[in-house]
Amino acid sequence: MKRADAVLRLVRDMHSDAAAYRDLRTLLDAQFDAAVRHDAVAVRDIAGHIAESVERLDARRVLRVRLVTQLFGADARMDSMFDAMATDNGVRCRALWQELEEHVVECKRLNARNCALMSDQYEIMTRLLHGEDQTYAPA
Repeated sequence: MKRADAVLRLVRDMHSDAAAYRDLRTLLDAQFDAAVRHDAVAVRDIAGHIAESVERLDARRVLRVRLVTQLFGADARMDSMFDAMATDNGVRCRALWQELEEHVVECKRLNARNCALMSDQYEIMTRLLHGEDQTYAPA
């Protein structure tokens, strides 16, 4: 793959990732809402969509790492690509990359929130169904 083609692919994939992270956030919010409603079927279905979305994002990440490594060497980072671009393009791509990083952080936060909610629900249901081992134990 020629350098220009590889860079174009990287930029297109960054745009695809931005859209995918917006969709992932929507899925994570829907999963949270379903968990709050105790809708196990919806939680399961949404979890499947989340897994598919994450697999596609990860596949593009793997390709991105491979392309950047091929273009700029084993120690290269995305900054290497941005530095090699014309100033305006590099600035726009850095901004998009920053947006992607913010999406990743937000999706990780939402995932942790969802995990905490579902873990708490599981713990409460377990206590309700099986009782507490230490009902009269000191706090």
